[in-house]
Amino acid sequence: MGDGGSDRDAEFSDFVVAAHSSLLRTARLLTGDPHTAEDLVQAALVRVYLRWSRSASWASPQAYARKAVVHLYATWRRRRWHTEVIRTERGSTPDTHDMAGSAEARLELSRALAALPRAQRAVVVLRFYEDLSVEETADLLGCSPGTVKSRTNRALERLRAGGALAGYAGRGTR
Repeated sequence: MGDGGSDRDAEFSDFVVAAHSSLLRTARLLTGDPHTAEDLVQAALVRVYLRWSRSASWASPQAYARKAVVHLYATWRRRRWHTEVIRTERGSTPDTHDMAGSAEARLELSRALAALPRAQRAVVVLRFYEDLSVEETADLLGCSPGTVKSRTNRALERLRAGGALAGYAGRGTR
């Protein structure tokens, strides 16, 4: 491999160092399992690496990688995990960027997310944890903004009915 290849590899390595924790947080929230999340991120990074020569034309390599994580998450169940079991994280180090606050609240929200159907969980994670707009979420998931809104509404209703959002009353939704 020539100098161009090693420069490309160095750029990709720098990208991975900068983006890994954010991608892993998203994957953990989507899957509910730290081990599955690691697998998901690794598979997404392989896909990104294979297309890295085009990264200069991407608006954001981070957004491209997040899209790869979300797309793999959406299709992995069909490919591999027909009997997926969602587990909450235990003994993991808390994410300092987690908006949930206390460890108890994070655990409660993690359990509530795990109880949501996959499509609703993906919408909640992207809209409220990743702070994406309705349009950005729709683009990432390959659906209409109306679908994002209805899935968000159904997910929030389910979370409220289960009591997971009791401590968040009055904070409003977007």
